[in-house]
Amino acid sequence: MKKPIVKLAALAGATTASCVLTVAPAQAAPSTVWTVSPSPAGVSLTNSVNLRLSVNGIAMTCTKSNGAATLRSTTGNPATAGRITSIAFGAAGAPCTTVLGNITLVPTAPWTFVAQDHTASTGVTQGYIGDIDMKLSVGAMVFRVQGKASATYTNATGRLTVENTVGELPITESANSGAAFPVGASLLIKGDYLVKPTGTTAFMTIVGTNL
Repeated sequence: MKKPIVKLAALAGATTASCVLTVAPAQAAPSTVWTVSPSPAGVSLTNSVNLRLSVNGIAMTCTKSNGAATLRSTTGNPATAGRITSIAFGAAGAPCTTVLGNITLVPTAPWTFVAQDHTASTGVTQGYIGDIDMKLSVGAMVFRVQGKASATYTNATGRLTVENTVGELPITESANSGAAFPVGASLLIKGDYLVKPTGTTAFMTIVGTNL
């Protein structure tokens, strides 16, 4: 009567050992070398098209937007390849507008440019603008957004294209806004910026190579 039990125990032990032997160790995600040229470099950011924003279908438009950043080579995935040290929306005589009236956007810098992927055939780096923190006001309505916005950089054109998705940049604080700009609603941004080393007409290049 004991022999079948012994055989069963032996079989179970062998199966367990087999499973242990066939489990492969977890593989670490490959890192990436990000080569920025020139590096480090101070760059200017200037919108090449009107910047379009919206919350709950309420459209906002900024015809003027500019900023400054520092880009440098780095390693990692994701990796912070740039730091936006200043950014402005609207200008004297060209305010940002909505159907509710002019809107003021006050960002708290710095923001970051985080690189995540690179397509060599097109020279496009995919990533996002991170650490976004900004207060917006329309009359007595004031709200704050915090989060990130998906972005790509194209070497051939020197364009930083920002186009985020719902949930990336939520409203975290809101006052006197009613149902127009409630906490939890997303601010959507769509726009292009030309990125050039300060004082030049050249384009930056960003190349990602997996280790």
